[in-house]
Amino acid sequence: METTLMDGQLFKKLVMNGTIRLKNNLERINELNVFPVPDGDTGSNMSATMTAGSKSILTVEDTSIGAVSKILARGMLMGARGNSGVILSQLFSGFANGLKGIDTADAVQFSKALRQGVEQAYSAVINPVEGTMLTVSREGADVALSVANSKTSFEDLFVKYIEELNASLERTPDLLPILKEVGVIDSGAAGYIEVVLGMQDALNGKIYKDLAEQPKTSIESKTVHTMNMDSFKDATDFGYCTEFIMQIEKVDQFSQKDFIEMISPLGDSLVVVQDDNILKVHIHTKTPGDALNLGQRFGFFINMKIENMTVQHTEVVMHQPTASDEPCDCGHEHTIGAAPRVHKKYAIIAVVNGDGLKDTFIEMGCDYIIDGGQTMNPSVEDFVKACENIEAENIFIIPNNKNVLLSAETAAKIIEKNKVFVLAAKTIPQGYAALTMFDATQDPETNLKDMIRHIKNVKTGEITYAIRESINNGIKINKDDFMGIFNGEIVCSVKNRLEATKQLIKSMVDKFSEIVTIMFGADVEEEEVNEIVEEVQSAFPVEIEIINGGQDIYSYIISVE
Repeated sequence: METTLMDGQLFKKLVMNGTIRLKNNLERINELNVFPVPDGDTGSNMSATMTAGSKSILTVEDTSIGAVSKILARGMLMGARGNSGVILSQLFSGFANGLKGIDTADAVQFSKALRQGVEQAYSAVINPVEGTMLTVSREGADVALSVANSKTSFEDLFVKYIEELNASLERTPDLLPILKEVGVIDSGAAGYIEVVLGMQDALNGKIYKDLAEQPKTSIESKTVHTMNMDSFKDATDFGYCTEFIMQIEKVDQFSQKDFIEMISPLGDSLVVVQDDNILKVHIHTKTPGDALNLGQRFGFFINMKIENMTVQHTEVVMHQPTASDEPCDCGHEHTIGAAPRVHKKYAIIAVVNGDGLKDTFIEMGCDYIIDGGQTMNPSVEDFVKACENIEAENIFIIPNNKNVLLSAETAAKIIEKNKVFVLAAKTIPQGYAALTMFDATQDPETNLKDMIRHIKNVKTGEITYAIRESINNGIKINKDDFMGIFNGEIVCSVKNRLEATKQLIKSMVDKFSEIVTIMFGADVEEEEVNEIVEEVQSAFPVEIEIINGGQDIYSYIISVE
């Protein structure tokens, strides 16, 4: 039977199926990365964005396609990760605007909404690049609009729409030379087509199972604390994330060590921080009442929070210079500090991966660290929630990653509580250098201007390994080679990591260079670092700073100023 009208419930069915199809194929999309580096995350970002939207409409019973698409768009916006996720959310946001006030859409209305989605997505990108998801969605929408009339069935519309999407995808290497050189098609466009194919399949009665879901054999399964929300169905037996801040009545009689021994049997992921007469406790437990009763023996509560661990979010942690913290993977926000937050003029949020780099950014003055970066792109909602939890008049966000920048900028537009400034720092070295220019006595506009000016003089180098054979920038790359990447371009590819690092630094340092900062990753031994330092010192009259960053994927992140 042909479908000539689409209501909200049918649209919801299509979106859910498209979400699952994308999720089941996200690794293939990730592998379409232009650079053969182990940080391809386009598929993961788009999947997380679609999943957030699908969760938002999961229980919606409204039959209006305009209402359902609006809720979907909001969910996708808040869950958008990376540039690809933000652009995808804008496609659906514009689509929703095109269907505003419409209960059931015909093919013409649907196609016009597709075109409105394209226009909004283009407007969201400062410098739109052709040969990407933008191009493919635009050319597909134009064809859909040209063939649609009030009697066109959605089955026929999707056939024509997908034919053009696929044809446009095959043309992306002709529009974007780097795709042709590397021999891949655009990953974002390919991910978008997976969503549309899933929608078409649902229209034709083919419903997918979520292949990412695995049966849980016990409550100790590692899937308990995943942060990508693989399933639409919430788990119910993971216990409660329990937090409380209390004032200790008799500090001289209280032993933090004894308290830890008493509360430890009640659960795991325990964090206990004491500062004078203030005690902050976080624990995952199935009996939160017992934890609260124990705490109440020693004083009275200032604040408390108990959450059923069924909805997972990227970790957002508030760091205080006077407090220590332990990692926690439950995905909830954990404020670790000694006293109630004080409203201040400035606060700084940075996106950082690696324990050493996190500590470094905290020492440089960051108030909040959002754990992320390559392969771990925070969502728009992560930035919004971080800002909501900050008591400051002005907030600076330092993304430290070009694929995080758009999410941060999108969040800044919808935050009303504070004035939010996003520094266009696209690398860790840029963000690190910018912090040296921050002056709390200056007005925010001057601070932003000074930091932007300073990062223009920062050179960024990265060392990582190749996950496949490729040719990039005229350089032959073999699988498992170590590649030196200078300001986003591959400049060397060799078998030996030490040699790759030496070559990279030599290409970065010139007669004007004064400072070389070497941030080494979790997989690097200090002996190797020492050899690199000796070589640099013998070759160049520069000051060298070493940071044990502990970051993943990139063995070295190098800054030259």
